[in-house]
Amino acid sequence: MAGRGFHDPRLERIFPPNAEVNAQGVLEVGGCPVPELAEQYGTPVYVIDEEGLRERMRAYRDGLAARWPNSQVAFASKSFPVLAAYAIAAAEGLAIDVAGAGELLLALESGAPAELIHLHGNAKSREELVLAVDAGVGAIVLDGEADVERLHALLTRPQDVLIRIIPGVNPRVPKAISTGGETSKFGLPIPQAKELIARLESHPFINVVGLHMHIGSQVLEVEPFQRAVEAVRELGEFPVYNIGGGLGVNYNVKHDAPSLDEYLDAITAAAKRVLPGGSRLIIEPGRSLVARTGMTAYRVNNVKRTGATFVAVDGGLADQLNVALMNMEFTPIVANRASTQPDTVAQLVGRQCESGDLLVDQAELAAPATGDTIVLAATGAYGYTLSNNYNGALKPAVVFCRDGESRLAVRRQTYAEFLGHHVGPSEEAWAS
Repeated sequence: MAGRGFHDPRLERIFPPNAEVNAQGVLEVGGCPVPELAEQYGTPVYVIDEEGLRERMRAYRDGLAARWPNSQVAFASKSFPVLAAYAIAAAEGLAIDVAGAGELLLALESGAPAELIHLHGNAKSREELVLAVDAGVGAIVLDGEADVERLHALLTRPQDVLIRIIPGVNPRVPKAISTGGETSKFGLPIPQAKELIARLESHPFINVVGLHMHIGSQVLEVEPFQRAVEAVRELGEFPVYNIGGGLGVNYNVKHDAPSLDEYLDAITAAAKRVLPGGSRLIIEPGRSLVARTGMTAYRVNNVKRTGATFVAVDGGLADQLNVALMNMEFTPIVANRASTQPDTVAQLVGRQCESGDLLVDQAELAAPATGDTIVLAATGAYGYTLSNNYNGALKPAVVFCRDGESRLAVRRQTYAEFLGHHVGPSEEAWAS
């Protein structure tokens, strides 16, 4: 890398592909110095390596097509539901996976072709199904009988659907992000799926074109994906097989996630063993598509040395709730001293009023001080998705960086917007 480089070369595989440390020891992404981004857009701020995101999308698209020509990569947009990301995914030739009306509206507003949108969800409302059908989405993933009943009541023309199955595969991931086991809330056991498929064969409008499954997220081995693909063999042959996503990413130097090539080799090898040669193979990467390309920048509000050393930043559970929900172990760095060897081991904590508001346990930092910019790497997935207003925190801005220029993709929430949802004393006399 140009400039002085990271204090630990292993960090290069965790930070965005187009991140580097300049000659002054300052972390840059897409040619933009991160402390300057923090000053310009405020903190916390989600920072995205736009070219890195595009490169990753192309690698997925081209890599799968080289191994299975009749294929499609769908952006699992719940991982990063930002309108700019939908538009970029569509421009890079990806389909879009949405799991609710809001995500569907974002996809449509971005200009993504409706026929390349897939609607998921284990508890779809009638309103969501009406919106999807009226928009002309390419496929609706049926999760069970309720979806069938609602579609039957509203369809007046054919609609392609996939049946979500439970493959009975439990990868070694936290329970909160495991979705392929026998007790999963998503999909149908294979015997029930078989019955439903047989019953829908004669339906005039519900057109079953294939199967869907997804075993979980942050999976750090390829073998569970292969077992899941092989589980579909007893259901017969279909034109389409959507095998979901779930490939894990490296959040710290201890992680050793499979490479994209290893993952694609594994799933297509399994597909060649059990799927019809001419069928369409769809995958739905989310975390492994966007995580590495994103970072979150904070300001240090204070450093306190009591029973431990605490470095407290101006964000926390309000912008990184997945630390608590998904057991993420992020990698921090002091952005204005990114080439300097750490000399401090501290609890990197947020400002939310919870002892569990711990961003990084035993964080290794270079002389952290009030006013520093600290960055968490690989936060591109689910940080923005799960952002919230805990303790009245405002939702952060999202900024895309490329070729030395930054572009605002999501504006920082204002206090007026925060208060605007509430019915105040000018409308209701709450004190009386």
